[in-house]
Amino acid sequence: MYCSGCGQALAAGQTICPQCGRPVAPPVPPVPGFGFELEHYRSRVKALGVVWFVYAGVSLLLGFAALSFARTLLLGGVWTWTNGPWARGGPPPNWLIPVMHLAWLSLVVRSVLAVVAGWGLLEYTQWGRILAIIVAILSLIRFPLGTALGIWTLVMLLGYRNSTLYEQL
Repeated sequence: MYCSGCGQALAAGQTICPQCGRPVAPPVPPVPGFGFELEHYRSRVKALGVVWFVYAGVSLLLGFAALSFARTLLLGGVWTWTNGPWARGGPPPNWLIPVMHLAWLSLVVRSVLAVVAGWGLLEYTQWGRILAIIVAILSLIRFPLGTALGIWTLVMLLGYRNSTLYEQL
């Protein structure tokens, strides 16, 4: 170590320079390095993967409840034919059944994609990162939970710094 005033070599533990009398600055604590940043990023990606699992479960449960209610209301049941939208007009239109099937398929595919994206993030795989980005973009229209999770995922996984950190995992 050297004196910042005169450049004199200092022995370890000296608090004052013997040549110029200037106090020696205390040593600067080390700044957390790349390892610390990588561990911090690892924990955030793990939390993101867990949240994708939770989102898939909540989305599946709420979607199942909503589609079951819609099916009962629109396509049949005791209550439908006496008080429903087609009480006096006959059966529901033919296009409604394929639309309901498409909605069920969409619900299942969206939930499966969210589970697989969460699993890929928990395993820190490259395909998991790519799939999570795709699912996040698709989830942006699912306001408010899907939008929030999509934005969080895109912020966490896109960009040079984040992609470099993810590759190190």
